[in-house]
Amino acid sequence: MTKNTHPNKGKANGYFSLFVTSTVWGTTWVASKFALQHKIPAIQLAYIRQFLAGLCFVAFFLFIKKLPLPNKKQWRWIVVMAFLMFVCANWLSTWGIKYISTGLASLIGALYPLSVVLMEKFFFKGNKINSLTLIGLFLGIAGVGFVFYENISITKDYTMLIGLGLSLFAMLSWSLGTIFIARNKTSINPYFGIGWQMLISSFLLFCFSTVSNQNIPLSDITAEVWLSIIYLVVFGSIISFIAFIHSMKTLPPAISSLYAYANPIVAMLLAAVVLDDQLTISMFWGTLVTLAGVYLVNYSVKKNQKKVIAESEL
Repeated sequence: MTKNTHPNKGKANGYFSLFVTSTVWGTTWVASKFALQHKIPAIQLAYIRQFLAGLCFVAFFLFIKKLPLPNKKQWRWIVVMAFLMFVCANWLSTWGIKYISTGLASLIGALYPLSVVLMEKFFFKGNKINSLTLIGLFLGIAGVGFVFYENISITKDYTMLIGLGLSLFAMLSWSLGTIFIARNKTSINPYFGIGWQMLISSFLLFCFSTVSNQNIPLSDITAEVWLSIIYLVVFGSIISFIAFIHSMKTLPPAISSLYAYANPIVAMLLAAVVLDDQLTISMFWGTLVTLAGVYLVNYSVKKNQKKVIAESEL
């Protein structure tokens, strides 16, 4: 009897982890925007957050779990991932929300499955692009374009183009990191690996911010910003990553990936309440169109993969 209850308990924990990932990651966009509004440079916000979170992960697995240091092959994997996912993707997306709304920034981040498909197709000879994929790509890009147009037509702030460029580059970097993970497997504990990625990326960002003089004294960081950083570290970088990896392990990929659809909606609604970000019905519909496009792309890719597997078994 006990054996039969364990799978159900594990799946229930997986759904709870998915709920945490779906909601909390959406709130981190708002917390980052709030901190930036209190005059901390984006690069400094990123490296402080990543240093503190990475230190927690690494210290736990080194001194409590007694894991050995990564080997030479794992170090290479960690450095590449640190650069793609945290130096480029995390920092640039944080920088991007200085210029654009949190809802738009998170929506651009949700486009990464679309760019993964295009990168796989044109650079790695991956899956075929069928009509359903093309429809999804069109809807995803058109939806983001519409939301961006709505934002810029209301604010008349053309520095939003800077934020758009930074956010797109961050999304492309995250997509490349996703492809790298799929094509370069490693046996390192995923939480331990993320901790090292955060630490290495924080060191690189600190060096760059020092050279480019983009730091403010720690004593000048306000209490509101420190509260935002604590929230980003504890909930955005530690709890959310633990929940994300747990949901990926315990739930089917089609379900565990649903967080990507919830994050922009959470970010958009919360930013409208907390930060007074503009939110119109047209923007909300544009968001839904984008997420529908992302869903169609994901669905078509998985359908193609099943077809290829079925044909190979004949």
